[in-house]
Amino acid sequence: MRPGGDELLGGVRAVLFDRDGTIVHDVPYNRDPDLVAPVDGAREVLDSLRRRGVAVGVVSNQSGIARGLITPEQLTAVNARVDELLGPFDTWQVCPHGSGDGCACRKPAPGMVLAAAAALGVDPSACVVIGDIGADVGAALAAGARAVLVPTPVTRAEEVAFAREHAAVASDLGQAVEIALGGAVTA
Repeated sequence: MRPGGDELLGGVRAVLFDRDGTIVHDVPYNRDPDLVAPVDGAREVLDSLRRRGVAVGVVSNQSGIARGLITPEQLTAVNARVDELLGPFDTWQVCPHGSGDGCACRKPAPGMVLAAAAALGVDPSACVVIGDIGADVGAALAAGARAVLVPTPVTRAEEVAFAREHAAVASDLGQAVEIALGGAVTA
């Protein structure tokens, strides 16, 4: 990155993406790599960040493991397919726990965001989390990172309202990255 580049990118050193519903279409408890399908524009957005010298990572709740619906090996195969189609990613952080497990990593807890920042050698305040539900926004804010919500049909109205007040909301991944790198915040 050239001198002064950090200011041009709003101080952002890393963008962390939720997996399902954000960079790939959501297939509940997906255990089949052949079902991985990137959302429109995901590859271009990720490649644009890489060209700018911004680290990219994935932070993903995967409770299907705790529930016995997918195996760790199936999750690894699905993530490898995501990496093949959209990668390489600089860090992968995955929470295999269920909602009742009380872990520190399951979003909206900050654990995965903090772990991703540590793995990348950046302060959490230099990270932006982009996701499709309130837990993504909550994890970012709890970690001291910034957040951009890209609503989908599963995003609840109160999650959008919260993001508008405490983070940012975008209509698609391209706009989310523009906001993340210092563009205008949408209402």
